[in-house]
Amino acid sequence: MPPKFGTSGLRGLVTELTDTLVHAHIRAFLAACPHGGTVHVGRDLRDSSPRIAATVIDAIRGAGLGAVDCGAVPTPALALSAMARGHAAVMVTGSHIPADRNGLKFYLPGGEIAKSDERAILDALRTGGAPDAAQGPLEQDPDCAARYVARYVEGFGATALSGLRIGVYEHSSVARDTLGEIVEGLGATAVRIARSDSFIPVDTEAVDPATRAALAGWADEHALDAIISTDGDADRPMVADARGAMIPGDVLGPLTARLLGARIVVTPVSSNTLIDRLEGVEVRRTKIGSPFVIAGMEAALAKDPSAAVVGYEANGGFLLGFAARGPEGEIAPLMTRDALLPIVAPLAAARAEGRGLARMAASLPPRFTAADRLQEVPSERSMALIEMLRRNPDARADFFDTGSNEAAIDETDGLRVTFANGEIVHLRPSGNAPECRLYAEADSPARAQALLSGHIDRLAARLREAG
Repeated sequence: MPPKFGTSGLRGLVTELTDTLVHAHIRAFLAACPHGGTVHVGRDLRDSSPRIAATVIDAIRGAGLGAVDCGAVPTPALALSAMARGHAAVMVTGSHIPADRNGLKFYLPGGEIAKSDERAILDALRTGGAPDAAQGPLEQDPDCAARYVARYVEGFGATALSGLRIGVYEHSSVARDTLGEIVEGLGATAVRIARSDSFIPVDTEAVDPATRAALAGWADEHALDAIISTDGDADRPMVADARGAMIPGDVLGPLTARLLGARIVVTPVSSNTLIDRLEGVEVRRTKIGSPFVIAGMEAALAKDPSAAVVGYEANGGFLLGFAARGPEGEIAPLMTRDALLPIVAPLAAARAEGRGLARMAASLPPRFTAADRLQEVPSERSMALIEMLRRNPDARADFFDTGSNEAAIDETDGLRVTFANGEIVHLRPSGNAPECRLYAEADSPARAQALLSGHIDRLAARLREAG
């Protein structure tokens, strides 16, 4: 699939992300969006990222603007640092997709780009972008990640995780050192596990069975209270309890929202419906993608600037829209996906209450989700199948197998079908990769997994037939 610009910025095969193409997109971004005169640049740990980051910096400086090289840092750390100085940012990352792909994420001085900014960048791409100018200055920022660590240590306190043994699944996450520093800064023992010299595409929404088995083995081997990790660029969390069992992102989100005292929660239609059952919380649903979540949060804040509003995605990325109070200090707003807050907040609360993560999760309404994806599926093929199912009730009755009649369909993003027994199956083509995603929800983990397994096999067969 050729490089594509959309919800997560620019993504494509490394071989097609040429210096010329990257340069053109950076110049289009500079022409179309506010930048504060300087752009901060970060990157993940893919082999291709240093080369692309160097091209990004050259394009920025060649337009007469200042560039701040932050090196290999978590995406939310880069955003936090740039926003604090009123500057734009560009993160070189392909997030969770394979190492033969990469991409660019764009940030304005106020946070992530919106859908309107995407359109403006594409318009500028067609008209040539920012012109050449006298070369701008270059600055190094070796303390970007350290300031990100301080955000959590200052907000939660140096003893927030005291006495806990936390496994840090390092793999090739750009946050692997940062995670250990935060764990130790909060008073816990960090047990570093499975560091990789090659890039591993970890998708926190679709963790493979081998990794799940490894998590359980590590938890037992090292007598851990929890295991934590992130995806490649660290805007999505991965958390497992003391048994090594995964805590889904759309469980971490409600836990974190409740602990921070949120009153308005903005989350995509794909997130677990347990959030709808929490008392004292107004839930607003959106299409899938952080720009849509941010737009929902901004709408709430426009109506009431003091609103205690947060957002999260099913992948666990958490957005804070108000100045929240941690156990030891204020946690400033950060309107971009963050992996660390939905890791630290539930762990700190579980430790303070003297119970583990599993019991914390069990305190929420009993609804369970499972998700997976089919890779290397052209988007147009997924979209054609979903459109056929949307239009044809008989085809839906043939495809979906829950033992219950269809009760409602939701077309906010893809096709989400609710059945009379309360079970949900949701199909959606990925907006930024050749993948088709499937989500299932039920009243037990086993049933959610059974729905997922059965329908992912059926989906694969139908897509093969369509190909």
